[in-house]
Amino acid sequence: MQFTKIPLGEWVAGVVDWAQANLDAFFSIITTMIEFVVLGIQSILSLAHPLLLIGIVFVLVLFINRRTALGTVIGLLLIYNLELWEPAIETLSLVLAATLLALLAGIPIGILAARKELVNRVVAPVLDFMQTMPPFVYLIPAVLFFGLGQVPGLIATVVFAMPPSIRLTNLGIRQVPVDLVEAADAFGATEWQKLHKVQLPLALPTIMAGINQSIMLSLSMVVIAAMIGAGGLGSEVLAGIARLDIAKGFEGGLAIVVIAIILDRITQGLTQKRNDH
Repeated sequence: MQFTKIPLGEWVAGVVDWAQANLDAFFSIITTMIEFVVLGIQSILSLAHPLLLIGIVFVLVLFINRRTALGTVIGLLLIYNLELWEPAIETLSLVLAATLLALLAGIPIGILAARKELVNRVVAPVLDFMQTMPPFVYLIPAVLFFGLGQVPGLIATVVFAMPPSIRLTNLGIRQVPVDLVEAADAFGATEWQKLHKVQLPLALPTIMAGINQSIMLSLSMVVIAAMIGAGGLGSEVLAGIARLDIAKGFEGGLAIVVIAIILDRITQGLTQKRNDH
């Protein structure tokens, strides 16, 4: 018995063709906005000499944790010594921009999902789909709509990094003890006051865990995004693979690991400092 194949691929291709033909101006606006954010962060990080920037970062992280500050300086000096500072700044700019956009979209959706059960039921399968989809698949529509470069790499990274911020924001708010919410109701708190004064502060450790996971997922997309011209340390790793240059590939991979550890320790330190207060 033969079955007629459902033309899912043709339908998707049709939608893509329509979007390319009719939404070119919209994609151009998004490209301009994203380039402004990424290049803005990159310009700020490139203003000072690398050693001066390392000193500034050390002072800032020192307020969080002395051990973290020392480890951050050692890691950044290692990257500088390996002559990977510029690609590291490109990668860091991409990760910070992607994380910022993922959180700006993810945290409000997580809050809405925690407060509206209908939204939660709609969002849950979408998040399952986003988290189980292979990362390479995100590159296809990004390249089709935005071409090659940092913009499609960032968009693919944002989509890939967003689910943890939504899930853990939703979870954190749902875990707030009911009696505290009822006490806020008894004192006549508005919905905004309950959210701002009770639910978000108590859910903050869980939300910070979601932020941490979004940062780590953004970094995990660095090498994949480099395949479509996102640049940064991912390009160093890809060049090492293409040339079978073990030294170049290892150094690029090591720099990515160093940045991941630094960002992970900083976010954990901020969470711990907040809990101590």
